[in-house]
Amino acid sequence: MTALDEPGALREEDAFDTDAVGAWLESHVDGLGELLEVRQYPGGASNLTYLLRYADRELVLRRPPAGRKAKSAHDMRREYRVQRALRPVYPYVPNVLALCDDPAVLGSDFYVMERIEGVILRGDLPAGMTLSPRDARSLAFRTFDRLIELHRLDPEPIGLADLGKGAGYVERQVLGWNERYTRARTDDAPDCADVMAWLAANRPDDVRICVIHNDFRFDNVVLDGTSTLDVVGVLDWEMATLGDPLMDLAGSMAYWIQADDDETAQLLRRQPTHLPGMPTRAELVDHYCAEMGLSAANWAFYEVFGRFRLLVIMQQIYYRYRAGQTSNPAFAHFGRFAAYLADRCRAGIG
Repeated sequence: MTALDEPGALREEDAFDTDAVGAWLESHVDGLGELLEVRQYPGGASNLTYLLRYADRELVLRRPPAGRKAKSAHDMRREYRVQRALRPVYPYVPNVLALCDDPAVLGSDFYVMERIEGVILRGDLPAGMTLSPRDARSLAFRTFDRLIELHRLDPEPIGLADLGKGAGYVERQVLGWNERYTRARTDDAPDCADVMAWLAANRPDDVRICVIHNDFRFDNVVLDGTSTLDVVGVLDWEMATLGDPLMDLAGSMAYWIQADDDETAQLLRRQPTHLPGMPTRAELVDHYCAEMGLSAANWAFYEVFGRFRLLVIMQQIYYRYRAGQTSNPAFAHFGRFAAYLADRCRAGIG
């Protein structure tokens, strides 16, 4: 990641004993030397990400946040294992170097990986970068071709056949996200009983089972620069599992805000999907299904599920904010966005 995606100072609530971490890394990763500086990447709604600077090398450290977490979330060992298994067959995965499961070092499990140089697109294009409508459209389809490439992998020969429970994924996801919402609901949260009941009653069978990323977006993708815009990295594998590929696509489409979406949706936008030339959600779904040989006949279910899943993610973060487990002021508005997404789910139900 270049100056276009530079980390900032450590947030006080996310600081750790850098001497202890530096000493552990020096004994587990060859050729590091002295840890000169630790910086923190923006965001931090999920796992926390830091840049570790050495004299002639830069590493990235990943660790879970403090506070209440979903039972299966923020598993550093699992995230580390997934990337080690995928890297030989999916070159966009970072090169992970070491996993620490000794809580005495940092207070939780963590792992480090090589930094991938490149550009990450967030809410708007970096200063000085422009995209023609043709380039924007090409970039979107080429980026989702990397998701298609992942979904075509056979998990058995790469050692990931036991990554998830396999068949019954759609049913488990509907039940699981319903339960997460119930646990994270605050006194000002919307009543989503009707949405949860509709999802349970209308869920299709799995279309197939494959390795899925579960958080595939522009801001989890590293591009090689501002000219060729080739994908050189796919980040944030904490939710990767074996599951239904259309459920993975549904999660991605929930974040895909079009230029003609309403004002509140634009406030939710965290990637430059509004630019002239960017394909619509429908165009991306059609492209994906054509390449994968899948039908989009039940897309209404997946669209509503994707929105509800995003609603629950935002509500979980808002729960942590209300409980004082994080002080990021941006999270104060997540309750409002959860209510908006509940309305968008109902609109999809019709």
